[in-house]
Amino acid sequence: MHVPALTIRPLALALALAAAAFAAQAQEKVVFATNWKAQAGHGGFYQALVDGTYKKYGLDVDIQQGGPMVNNRPMLPAGKIDFLMTGNLLQSFDNVKNGVPTVVVAAFFQKDPQAMFAHPGQGFDTFKDMAKAPVAFIGKDGQFSFWQWMKSEHGFKDSQLKPYTFNVGPFLADKKSIQQGYAISEPLSIKAQAGFDPVVQLLADNGFSTYSTTIETRADLVKTKPETVRKFVEASIIGWNNYLYGDNKAANEMIAKINPDSPVAASQGSIELMKKMGIVDSGESLAKGIGAMDEARVKDFYDKMVKAGLYKPGEVDLSKVVTTQFVNKGVGLDIRKKLAGK
Repeated sequence: MHVPALTIRPLALALALAAAAFAAQAQEKVVFATNWKAQAGHGGFYQALVDGTYKKYGLDVDIQQGGPMVNNRPMLPAGKIDFLMTGNLLQSFDNVKNGVPTVVVAAFFQKDPQAMFAHPGQGFDTFKDMAKAPVAFIGKDGQFSFWQWMKSEHGFKDSQLKPYTFNVGPFLADKKSIQQGYAISEPLSIKAQAGFDPVVQLLADNGFSTYSTTIETRADLVKTKPETVRKFVEASIIGWNNYLYGDNKAANEMIAKINPDSPVAASQGSIELMKKMGIVDSGESLAKGIGAMDEARVKDFYDKMVKAGLYKPGEVDLSKVVTTQFVNKGVGLDIRKKLAGK
């Protein structure tokens, strides 16, 4: 039977529209909140968004940035968001201690970028040397967290403390001072403002063994929607490999558009620092893939925090802090080998 062309075209159009509608329906909506404004330290997630990796995994991901006036943390247990980027394991320990039903499903930074900075040529080139500095600029949160470990493990003293208000001015004015900071950003601003590269000592390279840029979700989501969790984690891992080793121009442009305080040039500088210091891809991730976690390392960090007085022995059920069921599978290793040759 001959069907007129005019009949075929509307039918084909209807089928195409139906297919498009089905494809849109197939994309599962996922809300992911970060802990600060968009920046290179979040780059792998924006990479997976802008290059279509999340979409390929069937996810429609909405990234909601944090900031000084935004607290995304209570949004996770309340069910308003599906995944939350957190700083390090201390927050996750607190959740378990307080009965908040969340769990860490991936750790995108093998090293916490928290660092101490010093002026070059002042005799504070090592972490041990820094313990002798007369002044240490440390923020309030830091004083009640990593500073306690610095005292218990490395001999720093409260007599050194001066408040850090996230302004490098006081540090620049006092050559004998040391200051806390984020190793993938502050060195760039110090160089831009003062014209020198500060001495940088990562806490991670001196025994502060926490993971960082961890991803939390609700414990019930792991049980009821493990495929959703797997897709988000694996797509993010691929995003980070492409961001570090591939073409990250579009992701950096997206970051700059969302947060004008983080221009493309700054993002590129941060990427180089992340690679140089092994923030994202080092240690366990070299063989197991970005996002890797080890439960023994979680215990090691907890034991150090107990020694520092932040927790009591047995106060946190470590079996509830992390799950490794979505990582350590070598996802993305082929991409790194292809793009970076290693």
